[in-house]
This record gives sequence, C-alpha cells and structure tokens, in this order.
Amino acid sequence: MSSQNPEQQAEQAADRLPAHAEDERREQPVVRTGMFGANTTGDTSGYGGLVVRQAPKVSAPRPYGGPSGTAEAGEFDEVADALERAYPRFGDAIERVVVDRGEMTFYVQREHLADVARTMRDDPALRFELCSGVSGVHYPDDAGAELHSVVHLLSITHNRRVRLETTCPDADPHMPSLVPVYPTADWHERETYDFFGIVYDGHPALTRIEMPDDWVGHPQRKDYPLGGIPVEYRGAEIPPPDERRSYT
Repeated sequence: MSSQNPEQQAEQAADRLPAHAEDERREQPVVRTGMFGANTTGDTSGYGGLVVRQAPKVSAPRPYGGPSGTAEAGEFDEVADALERAYPRFGDAIERVVVDRGEMTFYVQREHLADVARTMRDDPALRFELCSGVSGVHYPDDAGAELHSVVHLLSITHNRRVRLETTCPDADPHMPSLVPVYPTADWHERETYDFFGIVYDGHPALTRIEMPDDWVGHPQRKDYPLGGIPVEYRGAEIPPPDERRSYT
C-alpha cells in the first residue's frame, strides 16, 4: 500500500498525456520567441534564442483513472462512459477529454454545451447537481478559439468533480448561458463577461459586475494594455503607474 496521499499520487501521475517526438514538435507553429519580451538591447541571458511553439491539442488516453492518478480504469472512466450512454451525440459534442493532475475536463462544442450540461445534471449515473463556478481564459495565439469558458461541476450525490471547457473566437465571442440549467452560474457568467468579453446568450441580465458600466474593454484579456489606465478618484485623476512622475 502506498503511503502517499491522493494529492501526491496525482502529481506523480500528472504527465499522462502522450509525448511528442522532437521532429513532431518542430512542425508545430511558433507562437513566441525569447523570454522577456525585450528586443531593444543585447541579449546577455541566453533566453533570446528561446522558441515557444503552439502546444498540440491532445486527448488523454484510456483508461482515464481517477483523482488519485491511478493508471487503471476508475471514476473518470465511469463519468465518461455514463455521459456517452446518456448523450447520443457524444461524438459530435465532445472534442476531446483531458485528464491532468487528478482533474478531468471535457472540451465541449459550444452548440452542445447547454444540452451536455443538462445531461450532466439530470442523468442518475452523473448527477452533477451544482455548478460551482464559471471562469474565462484568453489565449490570443489559439486561432479560432481565443476565448475559453470553463465550467466547474460538482456531483454531491457521487462526490465527484469535472470541468466543461468551451471555446469561441474573438470575432464571435458568443456561447450559450447555463443559467437556465444551473442558476448559480448567474453572477459567474457576468464576471467572465466583464473581464473577458464572452457574451453568454440567454443570460437573464448580462451586465458588468466588477467594472463600471461605461468601462471600455475587458481587463483580464491578454491584449489589454499593460501599465494600468488613468483612474478618477474623488475628482482627482491618478495616472497609470508607467506614466507617474519618478523621484529617482
């Protein structure tokens, strides 16, 4: 019997996704060169030659195992099998399944998101009754899928957690709201809209929740200006940090 706790086992079993040979990595598109973004002075660190390539979108191999990171069929396989049985269009809806660090993520086509979520909630073998959060991620170099919406689900009945991740392009930042399925997604979707600009169609009141209503832009996107912006406070305007007077 192992003396490791489940978290340690999950960490050791984290890199179960298939590795890619060096020649395969060379064929992947370059998304960034260098380390620190500076290109006006000589490079004395050696990081100027760093080449970062687009990570491949791969699926975890079967068996998926479970939160403990075991290499045998486990809870995650049961969830995937139950969803495939309950949702007839599983093959069309699920782009890929990723199991990493003891966590399971279903990548769902956005047109199927609401139906998949409703199946996850209602099927007796799944019973993910609670949406504990909706968050956003921005990948500017992920062409056609720059915006990601991540839904965190909890099954109180079976004591299991999974994620549903859905993407949309910057040019069409729309995806269906899950508020009709999970009312707790209400303010989470508002926050994701506020910070990332993802428009959740069908939301009952998709308005800003953190930033002022007349705010321009979405501050947690990677293309948002760095260095801050002018802030007006009690009649005085405070410039962004990179424009303030220096006393040194």
